[in-house]
Amino acid sequence: MHELSVVTSIVKIVQQEVHKINGKKALELYLEIGKLSGVEMDSFYFIWPQCINGTVLSDTKLFIEEPVGKARCAECETEFYIDKSFDSCPNCDSPFKEIIAGKELKIKKIIIK
Repeated sequence: MHELSVVTSIVKIVQQEVHKINGKKALELYLEIGKLSGVEMDSFYFIWPQCINGTVLSDTKLFIEEPVGKARCAECETEFYIDKSFDSCPNCDSPFKEIIAGKELKIKKIIIK
């Protein structure tokens, strides 16, 4: 389960940050997980409570922003929204593109007490 490694990595990073400033716990956690990141959000939400139990995140309010996929065509430079990384350009039907949004997977902000 890919989501288990993602969640355990997030927990580890947050715990390190809390301990770095001699904090007690994380009050709020803001994440950005793009629609094209490969993270299955149902699985993420399922595994989250088990991974934070007994950690500095046990009472943390979780906020997740999920940016949609966006690409720029390599042929005609049209910018367009995509649901899957293999979607073609709606203007010229080219499969060649640069994905410019939607693959994010990052911790944006941690509020620590």
